[in-house]
Amino acid sequence: MEKVFADAFFWIALANPGDHWYHAAKRFNEENPEISLVTTEEVLTEFLNYYSNSGERHRRIVGAMCQQVSVHPKIEVIEQSHQSFVRGLELYRMRDDKGYSLTDCISMSIMKEMGLQSVLTHDNHFTQEGFTTLL
Repeated sequence: MEKVFADAFFWIALANPGDHWYHAAKRFNEENPEISLVTTEEVLTEFLNYYSNSGERHRRIVGAMCQQVSVHPKIEVIEQSHQSFVRGLELYRMRDDKGYSLTDCISMSIMKEMGLQSVLTHDNHFTQEGFTTLL
């Protein structure tokens, strides 16, 4: 079964039907039921932080989404660890000419470790590192 990495960009889009990328994210899910997703707790933290000041309704929606993601049989959530932080920090420091966030660096490091090439995002930082973006 093919695995694809899900960036915060994907979760943010899925949580809001008014988001510019909502339909693309939803369409990917509908057209690719056989694909398993991989994400990280850091990505989910970024997702929750994005909606943290968006009011009660959005906080309930994204809180429920994260709970569902954490138990979904076709979604692997990689736990935060000191080691993931260190590997992400290493990439962050190596790419001081880029605008990569630490969360992106952690995601890229995990993708490399797992041999994942495709990522659900529209963030060109991933393409700069040689990954294929699917949104």
